[in-house]
Amino acid sequence: MAKNHAKRQLKLGHMIEGAGRTWTDWRHPGAQPGASTNFQYYRHHAELAEQGKFDFLFIADSLFITEKSSPHYLNRFEPITLLSALAAVTSHVGLVATVTASYAEPFNVARQFASLDHLSGGRAGWNVVTSWLDGTAANFSKTEHLGHDDRYRRAEEFVQVVRGLWDSWEDDALVHDKQNGVFFDAAKLHALNHEGEFFKVRGPLNIARSAQGQPVVFQAGTSDSGRNFAARNADAIFVGHDGLEEAQSYYRDVKARATGFARDPNTLFILPAVAPVIGSTEAEADALWHERANLVSLEAALRMLGRNFNDYDFTRHDPDAAFPAFGSDVLNSSQGAVLKVTQAARVEGLTLREVALRFATPRGNFVGTPEHVADKFELWLESGGSDGFVVGESLPGQFQRLVETVVPILQKRGSFRQDYTSATFRGNLGIPVPENHYTQQKRTRDVA
Repeated sequence: MAKNHAKRQLKLGHMIEGAGRTWTDWRHPGAQPGASTNFQYYRHHAELAEQGKFDFLFIADSLFITEKSSPHYLNRFEPITLLSALAAVTSHVGLVATVTASYAEPFNVARQFASLDHLSGGRAGWNVVTSWLDGTAANFSKTEHLGHDDRYRRAEEFVQVVRGLWDSWEDDALVHDKQNGVFFDAAKLHALNHEGEFFKVRGPLNIARSAQGQPVVFQAGTSDSGRNFAARNADAIFVGHDGLEEAQSYYRDVKARATGFARDPNTLFILPAVAPVIGSTEAEADALWHERANLVSLEAALRMLGRNFNDYDFTRHDPDAAFPAFGSDVLNSSQGAVLKVTQAARVEGLTLREVALRFATPRGNFVGTPEHVADKFELWLESGGSDGFVVGESLPGQFQRLVETVVPILQKRGSFRQDYTSATFRGNLGIPVPENHYTQQKRTRDVA
């Protein structure tokens, strides 16, 4: 399906996962088990992403571990600290950090991301999550984890407070008039004075807006509450899909919700997570996929499955019996993932073993030659399945292979940029700098 020109261009990000995406990736002969706290590893991947003209780097995070957590979760950098360091060794790629709205305060988060935005020259992005693991509460002096819907209500207010704080300074407030001794125009510095259900925040924030106005906001909602939250608030959505049909259904639904919230759906990018396996031939790609799948034991697959079920211990069940039944209480974890798994098990009559191995080692749509992977990227873009992808690394060296083989094909076809067109994250995504809220109010008042 090679074409000389595509109507739209892909948005591409790279999720860097150190010791690997699963519980067993670190066992591969080419893997670096200590990569999750190895800055040079992250720097190498950041430089590859910038070489490939990627839109952004994506750093996932969580705040609770047990002895059963995956190797990458057990020992890794805090995202904003890491991306602040990467800001100094990159110049164009966006820098997206995951920070929870359930166990943080809006003022601190607003200040941290505004600082990263200035350090990077306007390249910061915030992936807003609500934290599904209820054990997290015990790390923050809480006796219980908020319910699913309460977490999203809190997140909704949290984002509005952070965005309000980011607008504390109008863009021309800092005049730095040495002759008259005027550092700033006091009429253009604003306290937020927010009082809501979860937060009471006065402001103003003690750092001004950056070159991109405000950091780009990501979200990863798949439940009904998550989809509404993302459609209202996000600039980009990070999501996982099993196939194109599922992706198209999600895409249509969330874009329609964005329209219902009076948003331009073309300024909301839906970016599924993928981990391509690329070989010089289809046979080589297939062999590489089996190489990765063979690393996963049943025990590891059961642990991976349990993660989305609030770290539930599936090893207590007979793996060859029917998938166990769960009550509605499991929906307080990763609701979208839980519903997907339980529905597939029920509809197809799968055993626990079948469910665990399917979701631990999905083959996916992106195993093949560079041309095959490029074709699939374009198919998903042009058929309403995505606006691009967040690319993880399936096996050591695979991301470099994608940058060196798949990206040039997409560039030749016109499906991906030849070079960066802006120094800011928003500029490269093609979304506008948001007008300062207070400046907008003044302008509206003056027109009236």
